[in-house]
Amino acid sequence: MTASGPAGEFAGLVAVVTGGASGIGQAVARELAARGATVAVLDVKDTEFACDVTDDTTVRAAVAAVAERYGRIDVLVNNAGIGAQGAVDGNTDEEWLRVLDVNVVGIARVTRAALPHLRRSPHAAIVNTCSIAATAGLPQRAVYSASKGAVLALTRAMAADHIREGIRVNCVNPGTVDTPWIGRLLDAAADPAAERAALSARQPHGRLVTPEEVAAAVAYLAGPASGSTVGAELAVDGGMAALRLRPEPS
Repeated sequence: MTASGPAGEFAGLVAVVTGGASGIGQAVARELAARGATVAVLDVKDTEFACDVTDDTTVRAAVAAVAERYGRIDVLVNNAGIGAQGAVDGNTDEEWLRVLDVNVVGIARVTRAALPHLRRSPHAAIVNTCSIAATAGLPQRAVYSASKGAVLALTRAMAADHIREGIRVNCVNPGTVDTPWIGRLLDAAADPAAERAALSARQPHGRLVTPEEVAAAVAYLAGPASGSTVGAELAVDGGMAALRLRPEPS
């Protein structure tokens, strides 16, 4: 899948979005295209640039194909990721390694393949999709939280390593987003309506975050308006990380 939009702040720029075939990634691809970018979606399915972020060969081939077709890469959105449930004893070693391989090492694989192209861009930016799970203890999310905590630390380390090369690195920290993965969790719950209400209630603004809201934050971090924003995490969580509201009167 590729897309390009009308003139905007990303006009003339090429953006790569991993995990862009659905959910947050799809919303990001659409938002960047609407703002003028030529967008190349990397995903394991339903996309022109097939890419498995756990396979270095396919990663390098996909990134090279994008650069060959469009002549440049200016923006990288490391969005590909998977979820997992369970306490610290709730997943096998294989599942721990699988989640970390996709969510953390996958970012490293795609970034190192894209770096030679980003270094040649005068507008280079990387945005990683992190999570509220990196900054707040959530029940039954041990391996997922560990992976996203690593993404937050990795974002800061990457920012320090590459700022003097002219590459800005930041991350976005969504709360619970209304994505297909959350939809599957709700469908599997004993009472989907009650589970949705509970997930909505734990965010102070009282609802799930939309993929489009996360996409707008990603576009800000990747764009020229955030030229002095480096090594930052931007919360899009309805106030979940920062606010401590008193209970409503009964």
